[in-house]
Amino acid sequence: MTSINSKTYEPAPTTRVAFLGLGVMGYPMAGHLARAGHQVTVYNRTATKSVAWCAEFAGAAGEKCTHAATPQLAAQHADIVFCCVGNDDDLRSVTTGAEGAFAGMRAGAVFVDHTTASADIARELGASARALGLQFIDAPVSGGQAGAQNGMLTVMCGGDAQAFERIQTVAMAFSKAVTLLGDNGAGQLAKMVNQICIAGLVQGLSEAIAFGQRAGLDMNQVLDVIGKGAAQSWQLDNRGKTMVADKFDFGFAVDWMRKDLGLVLDEGKRNGARLPVTALVDQFYADVQAMGGQRWDTSSLIKRLK
Repeated sequence: MTSINSKTYEPAPTTRVAFLGLGVMGYPMAGHLARAGHQVTVYNRTATKSVAWCAEFAGAAGEKCTHAATPQLAAQHADIVFCCVGNDDDLRSVTTGAEGAFAGMRAGAVFVDHTTASADIARELGASARALGLQFIDAPVSGGQAGAQNGMLTVMCGGDAQAFERIQTVAMAFSKAVTLLGDNGAGQLAKMVNQICIAGLVQGLSEAIAFGQRAGLDMNQVLDVIGKGAAQSWQLDNRGKTMVADKFDFGFAVDWMRKDLGLVLDEGKRNGARLPVTALVDQFYADVQAMGGQRWDTSSLIKRLK
C-alpha cells in the first residue's frame, strides 16, 4: 500500500478516467484522482495491486473505483486514460494490440502518458492515436514519490492544445503545475532537461559535502547557512542532510536515473547536443550500481567519494 497525503482539490467536473500502472508513482496519482471525485478504473500488470488500490480508495468515491483485467477494458468508458509505466516497451504493451488501451478508447478520448520515455515513442504513439481518432499527450512528471503522494507533481506536456485543455484541470488532482510545452515529444524533451539539471546538481552537492566533511566542518550547519544563499536548491534542501547522514534507502532510484540519462544521451546523439557532464555523471551512477546501490536514492553519488 502506498499512502497519499491530504490535499485540497480544485473544483472540477466529475470525469470518467482510467489509470494504467500502479507503481510507486501511479498508485498515489490514481488515488488523488479518486479523492478528487473522479470515476476511476485502474489496471496493473499484477492484478493484486489493482485489487488493493480499489480496497483503499473505494471509500473515496463509493462505487466509482473499479479495476479491469486489461488496458483495453480499463479504457472503454474513459474520457481520459492516464498511464505511468516503466519504459518505451512497457508503454507500447499497454497502448497497442488487441488488449491495448487504444483498442478500447472511444473517438475523441485523450491518452495522457506520465512515463518518462523517449521523445520518439511520444511522436510515434501520437501519430497512431490521431489515426484512430484519439488524442495523445506525453506528460512526464517531476517531484518523485513524495510529489506523487502529496499531489504536488510538476507535469511537462507535449500534444494538441485543445486536448491539453481537456486534461489540465483533471491532472491538477495530483499536480501543482501542468504545462503545455509544444507538440508530441516536447514533454519528454523537457523532462530530459530536468534530469540533466538534477545530474549536475547532485554531483556538485556530493563533492561539496564530501569536501566539507574532509575539512572538518559541521556540514549540517554549513548546509543551513549556504541554503540561505546562492547555493540553495531543491536537492540541497531535501537531500543534503540525508547525504551527510549516509541515508539513501528512499527516493528516486539510481536504476531509474540511469534509464533517464540513457534517454538523454541518446537524444543528444540525435540532435547534436554536447553533454559532457551528463555523460560523466551517468558513469558515476554506473559505479554506484556496481557498489550495490541500484535502488539507492540518486543522492548516493556521494558514496563514490567516501
